[in-house]
Amino acid sequence: MKLKIFNILIAGASLTACSSHLVVNSNLNKEPISSETKSDEELSATIKPYKDSLDKRMNEVLGTSTHDFIVARPSSNLMNWVADAIFVNQTRNVRLAQPVICLLNTGGIRSSIGKGNVTLGDFYKLMPFENTLVWVELPVSAIPEIESYLQKSGGEPMANCKLVDGKLVINGMRENTTNFWILTSDYLMNGGDKMDFFKKKTNFNSTGKLLRDILIEEVKTQGTLIENDELRITNN
Repeated sequence: MKLKIFNILIAGASLTACSSHLVVNSNLNKEPISSETKSDEELSATIKPYKDSLDKRMNEVLGTSTHDFIVARPSSNLMNWVADAIFVNQTRNVRLAQPVICLLNTGGIRSSIGKGNVTLGDFYKLMPFENTLVWVELPVSAIPEIESYLQKSGGEPMANCKLVDGKLVINGMRENTTNFWILTSDYLMNGGDKMDFFKKKTNFNSTGKLLRDILIEEVKTQGTLIENDELRITNN
């Protein structure tokens, strides 16, 4: 029943969005209230508690922002925040012998975050997709392909690394490093956005956690979003 109600709410929202195009002819004969009208009123009354509950949940305040967070290539404060939040969340209590970076796609960030209160609804707009986080192990031989991809795309959200003059600089990388880990989405690992370098993976671990849920966790932890607008793709 709840699923049916949710579908009706979505359909109702679609009809509302189109209502500005409706033309009413006042010369038409007015029809008397029928049993159909009564049924519509009963349906609205049934839906209202679900709609009110959904609105209340989406308006829940998770934290605050002292800046407008936006998406802009080659990098921006929102792109940096998303990548940093996922990186910190996943490495806070983890120590690995290999370097770890986070690499996502700009197209996966679907909205901005305005200055002021940050709500749960903001994050459903920010990441409406049900993508999960995965750890992907790659050989260092895949780095040139990543460098080429980032130069062509113009910039993607990344953390614990930078692209400087076309070269990927990874924190913790040593001369004898043979493999490294990338925190990314299952969509990208499986070839989304033509990130074909993931085909070279030697191992991967799925967390089963939605990217959106991880970001929500970090908002609650931070309280006030940590703003960082450094350029992570630069050319001297």
